[in-house]
Amino acid sequence: KDKALVRRFQTVLIEEPSIEDTISILRGLQERYEVYHKMEILDEALVAAAELSARYIPDRALPDKAIDLMDEAAAKLRMELDSLPAEVDEKDRRVRQLEIEREAIKREKNKKRLAQINEEIANAKQERDSIRAAWKNEKKVVDTVQSIKKKIEELDQEAEQAERRSEFEKVAQIRYGEMEKQKKLLEEAEEKLNELPEDSRFTNDRVTANDIAEVVARWTGIPVSKMLQSEKEKLLHLEDQIGERLIGQKEAVVAISDAVRRSRAGLQDPNRPIGSFIFMGPTGVGKTELAKTLAEVLFDDEKAITRIDMSEYQEKHAVSRLVGAPPGYVGYDEGGQLTEAVRQKPYSIVLLDEIEKAHPDTFNILLQVLDDGRLTDNRGRVADFRNTIIIMTSNTGAEIILENFEDLADAGPEKAQEIIEATKEEVFDKLQENMRPEFLNRIDEIIMFTPLSKDEIKQIMKLMLRKVEKMLAKRGISIEISEKAQDWLAQEGYNPQFGARPMKRVLQKDVINELSKVLLSSEVISGDTILIDLDDDHLTFGKK
Repeated sequence: KDKALVRRFQTVLIEEPSIEDTISILRGLQERYEVYHKMEILDEALVAAAELSARYIPDRALPDKAIDLMDEAAAKLRMELDSLPAEVDEKDRRVRQLEIEREAIKREKNKKRLAQINEEIANAKQERDSIRAAWKNEKKVVDTVQSIKKKIEELDQEAEQAERRSEFEKVAQIRYGEMEKQKKLLEEAEEKLNELPEDSRFTNDRVTANDIAEVVARWTGIPVSKMLQSEKEKLLHLEDQIGERLIGQKEAVVAISDAVRRSRAGLQDPNRPIGSFIFMGPTGVGKTELAKTLAEVLFDDEKAITRIDMSEYQEKHAVSRLVGAPPGYVGYDEGGQLTEAVRQKPYSIVLLDEIEKAHPDTFNILLQVLDDGRLTDNRGRVADFRNTIIIMTSNTGAEIILENFEDLADAGPEKAQEIIEATKEEVFDKLQENMRPEFLNRIDEIIMFTPLSKDEIKQIMKLMLRKVEKMLAKRGISIEISEKAQDWLAQEGYNPQFGARPMKRVLQKDVINELSKVLLSSEVISGDTILIDLDDDHLTFGKK
């Protein structure tokens, strides 16, 4: 505001350095951090720190975030060198828990369980002692390497001081005598250290690119570190894992699985979300369930989803809630419902349920997300969508699908394929009436979910029964259900118009309600098996 004051200063614009400039800065700082942490920092770690911080930490600037990455990775390894491995600590805790349990069981005089506990304690102690012995042997070699390096550093300083005092005989004695001897010892110690298998090592005195990636993963929750063999296998067989919980809808499962594999292999467009999909189809066919299943497979938690019901955004003024209320309005400080969720969990699934019910202005906001993988909230903060999977569900064309699929079961394979293709075209045309072409053009895949068949409903029923079995197993009770009873339940729960939801209601009414009466009547106790059978068009419950 004060022009007289401002003109007495020179404005200097300092731009954020590029990735190449940041790598040069890190190389300049490398030696200082190596001396401080007493660790070797490889050049690949410096390159990874610059590249990964630029890619995955958008709300901070270079070189600050890259320096912090390098510093934290080196500090983490330094601490691991000086402390017991986490595996030993875990085994120690397990032994203590089992010993406490053993004391409690001694009072109950349960000899069978006591023998089991004693065996578990012996095994846990053996595992702990073998890990500790392996760590001590490795630590001994690492300590030797560290002490020799320290000795060489001290000799180098001593030689420099002697050179300043013109004691050249002493300089020659140190550099060509003692230092050569120490270097030879260092080579032998490092050779011994390199002989240890890389995968089973507890300590490491070098910061690698993977160490930097692990720190990024811890900061952001985005898995950017080197994949273990078990994770590679998991990704290669993602369809099978999803199929264990989701019945049918192969096309959707394959499309989602391919998107996840592209992302983890590093072959997806880095400026767009991992994948964006529209799931279309009748109610109860697995659209939302697929999103939950994917969350459970990827994050081991089906609740790791940002779910937004688009029916809440039917009004024009409600659309601003996605990115936050404008300044001066109630809720300005809270941020946007969509942007805040993604800022907190940048690697997640964003589920936009019943997208066709949203106000047309909603699609203008989503255009930016689908195109650039970013969205700016009401306070100017950028939410990064490049590591999200965006799934939109829609019931558009559900009536067409149900009508066309009525005669599908009786049609031959060729005719069935013709009906499916014709239905797809009709449904996509219907979708284009509701959504603008520039929005649909940015979606990776639009997938039509088909109504569930009787066989698929029966498989879903078996999955639901497994959950009941798990609940009963906690009480030591098991159930057996006859084939006739299963067929009857599948028939009662089959409704092509409403999908799998009627089956849930049938199970609750005819199985779970009756089971609760049996349990409360004290007819069955722990160790018993309940047999569920069919008699004269109704289910019977008896003790086996």
